Amino acid sequence: MEPSEYRAIYTVEDRHWWYVGMQAITEAMVETLYPGRTDLRILDAGCGTGAAVAYLSRFGAVTGCDVSSLALEFCQARGLSALGQASVMALPFAPATFDLVTSFDVLYHRAVGDYHVALRDFRRVLRPGGRVLLRLPAHDWLRGGHDTVIHTARRFTTRQVADSLRETGFAVERLSYANTLLFPLALAKRLLERATPGGPPARSDIASNPAWLDTVLARPLRIEAAWLRRWALPIGLTVVAVGRAIP
Repeated sequence: MEPSEYRAIYTVEDRHWWYVGMQAITEAMVETLYPGRTDLRILDAGCGTGAAVAYLSRFGAVTGCDVSSLALEFCQARGLSALGQASVMALPFAPATFDLVTSFDVLYHRAVGDYHVALRDFRRVLRPGGRVLLRLPAHDWLRGGHDTVIHTARRFTTRQVADSLRETGFAVERLSYANTLLFPLALAKRLLERATPGGPPARSDIASNPAWLDTVLARPLRIEAAWLRRWALPIGLTVVAVGRAIP
């Protein structure tokens, strides 16, 4: 990821509609998996600038891990201290340490290489029966200029994620697309980018918006969060998945 992107994310992720909506989806899924739990040991693998580490703390003790020293500096600016610098490919934790590993928009990254290695290491640090919660960008044909800025190597389908989890020692518990209601708008945006002479500009989608726009665009994702407590969605811009470590 370009260094400037970390600052952009840190600046907006507590209010930007996409991050607010994904927080709602994440919290809904964790609440469904662990109703009433506040004692979980959680690892956020590839924690970025730390927003998820902060909001997941209501479920237990959260450790953040990222390969980028710049990202970890932003985590510290949030007041977070349970942090480690390491790649998701080689986690510096003992086996069977965590109840839940979360990894949000990390395994798509070209710096990760073979993401199956990361999934196996997630399983290694999970306690027997522990879970991994993944969020990943969907559909390679949805690539745009934003993918250039964030160094996207791959985008996923639900089938690819399910197969990868099974190959690395997980049983698939939950599997769905998300960011479905806004899918037509995003598709139109990508098609317009491709129609631009010279192709889509290498420009980040992360930018500060008027408060009213963030409120409006977060609403469909909050609706999806309620839906995903019980059901899956058939298409979307994002894949969400839960795998349980097979003993």
